Amino acid sequence: MTNDAFKRLAPFIQEYIYTHGWTELRSVQIEACRVIFETDAHLLLAAGTASGKTEAAFLPVITLLYEQPATSIGVLYIGPIKALINDQFERLNDLLKEAEIPVCSWHGDVARSRKEIFLKDPRGILQITPESLESLLINKAETELTRLFRNLRFIIIDEIHAFMGSDRGTQILCQLARLSKYVKQPPRRIGLSATLGDYSSAETWLRSETNRPVITPEVKSNQRKVHLALEHFYICEQKHPATTRSQVQPGNEILEAPPRLTSNVKSQHYQYIFDRTKSRKCLIFTNNRTETEAVIANLRQIAADEGHPDIYHVHHGSIAAKLRQAAESAMRESDTPAVTAATVTLEMGIDIGQLERVIQLDAPFSVSSFLQRLGRTGRRGAPADMRFVCTENELLGEESLPERMPWQLLQCIAIIQLYLEERWIEPIKPVQYPLSLLYHQTMSILAAMGDISPAELAAQVLTLPAFQAMDSEDYRQLLRYLISIDHIQQTEQDKLIVGTTGEKIVRSFQFYAVFSDTKEYVVRDDSMEIGTIVMPPTLGGRFTLAGRTWEVIDMEPKARTLWVKQVEGIANSAWQSRSSSNIHTKILARMRRVLLEDVEYSYLQKGAKERLKAARQLARINQIDLSNTILLEDRVYCIFPWMGTVAYRTLERWLNFFGREALNIRSIGGASPYFMTVKLGKGKNESFPDELVKLCNREISALDLVGEAEAPKLQKYDEFIPNNLLRKAFAFDYLDVGEVRKCFCDDGFD
Repeated sequence: MTNDAFKRLAPFIQEYIYTHGWTELRSVQIEACRVIFETDAHLLLAAGTASGKTEAAFLPVITLLYEQPATSIGVLYIGPIKALINDQFERLNDLLKEAEIPVCSWHGDVARSRKEIFLKDPRGILQITPESLESLLINKAETELTRLFRNLRFIIIDEIHAFMGSDRGTQILCQLARLSKYVKQPPRRIGLSATLGDYSSAETWLRSETNRPVITPEVKSNQRKVHLALEHFYICEQKHPATTRSQVQPGNEILEAPPRLTSNVKSQHYQYIFDRTKSRKCLIFTNNRTETEAVIANLRQIAADEGHPDIYHVHHGSIAAKLRQAAESAMRESDTPAVTAATVTLEMGIDIGQLERVIQLDAPFSVSSFLQRLGRTGRRGAPADMRFVCTENELLGEESLPERMPWQLLQCIAIIQLYLEERWIEPIKPVQYPLSLLYHQTMSILAAMGDISPAELAAQVLTLPAFQAMDSEDYRQLLRYLISIDHIQQTEQDKLIVGTTGEKIVRSFQFYAVFSDTKEYVVRDDSMEIGTIVMPPTLGGRFTLAGRTWEVIDMEPKARTLWVKQVEGIANSAWQSRSSSNIHTKILARMRRVLLEDVEYSYLQKGAKERLKAARQLARINQIDLSNTILLEDRVYCIFPWMGTVAYRTLERWLNFFGREALNIRSIGGASPYFMTVKLGKGKNESFPDELVKLCNREISALDLVGEAEAPKLQKYDEFIPNNLLRKAFAFDYLDVGEVRKCFCDDGFD
């Protein structure tokens, strides 16, 4: 079969395989060739990182494009981030040199001149982000879109797990439905992912609005060796457990936690990371930009103190493109040490060469993220090597029971065990009421069409995949509201057009994205742009960006530009953040098991073993196995819900709406989703645990947990949605009454 698949590929691809020393096609590539060449179905390729999925998708597709050239763009590749598109562009360019099949990358960092050259003769492969595709759909006339896409054969969607269940992924499905009227024959779709827990939901997502089936071939994977290690450290800085990570209730913007080290303090956990990345090729993952900056600033300081070279880089969304590309190049350079700290920007399938090790600082939010990050290392037959570093405030003896629990350590172990034991990955739950996207697609279609009748607009919008379950009366209400605020105008001919106020929104380049954008200050020194920050310090103030410390020497508020000079030392920096990472209930349930089971995990290092032993002893003393409601002190109870972020949010509202009077609650605190503290008023409160169970078994709907005066504005365009629709969306998409009842069933906590 390997030989048959190889022979079916185009001659120039066979030559490419020979010259690059491939000894055989991989299982995923053979299976992709079988599906693409022998069927007319869509294809879902779900295989581990570095399994050769990209080549598996492109080799047979390019072969068909070579044998029968398209008269327009033949292949549309949609990628989640610019860096991934840039990486694939380089790989495809190398492959297609001899085939005269052009490939064009298209996003905000690509020069307009390159785009214009491609538009004059649109052929081959177009690599694009969802935001740039939205721009094309708005700004190109129907005749131009037909010229660009009439002979489109394949649509390849990379990292589909990053899109599914999000507004951005639903935006793609809407775009593909809109694009279909410009294409002669429905193109085949190919989805790529390394971390899918539920193939059936991914198949449903991929074939949305099409009649073709999806084939997900079974891919034989070689069992690779994995080296895991987890160590725990106390840090000196006093900080509330709730701020150890950037976890917030949806809609509440906060500052990410500040760095944990000042210039005159050396932290053991930074020294540990330095020793394990020194003179190596390593990636360090953190959960926010602030920690990314902090770890590199401190590693740089340690390297300077110990006389080692500066091999350190930072990679996240607020770093200038030039510096991100420099980090990627340094990681690809063979036989040269380089250490880069990143957020999710390097979690995707960018080729960054042969990594020796991945470091994860504190627990990732999900098993999916853990697998993506683990997959960055262990390529080309080498064992995967991932080290977890969990930190916790140094205990002073004054902390309450929940504050003495090592939540990051427990979460790390739970995530690792869920994968090792069950190969479990978080299922992806689709959004039921994507109102922000509904506004966005309504305005996008209006901007593209010029004018349209209300009935035609409703027909075009409500038939898009995301909105087919939407109530038509709700949509009429939205249109009336948008007319009332001048985002839409109704002409004398009863047509709808973009209103004067709406024009300002639609004509901004920021409109193309459905995710929230933040106005940031550009940071520059004499030679180049360094990146952007949200909260600029005053003149003379210092902050960290790109892992270096800068002092503000001038500021241009109107141009939102800071002029800086580099200085010695380490300074604080923080970004405003809106968390979109929910922790699944299954992770919390596994954390409880970690506390209660008497199991030794082979990957725990000395500090982690000792800390887990102490936590288990604490759990036994306080009988956490018998109840999830513990009396901490007079009139103060701690609830350990052991359920995920969404259910925790629901319980918090449940207690606020119905428990304050019924259960004599005076205040509610805690750290989502780990624990909740409840202070009761004076009186007899011994029955609180039983009364809590009764309360959580009352017949209450999600809508009962949203106040009549509330209007939760969580997504980018929610400010343009009527309040009653926002309440409805919040109830259905951000709360889970059933999960709370399950955890507080009449039989007690299971």
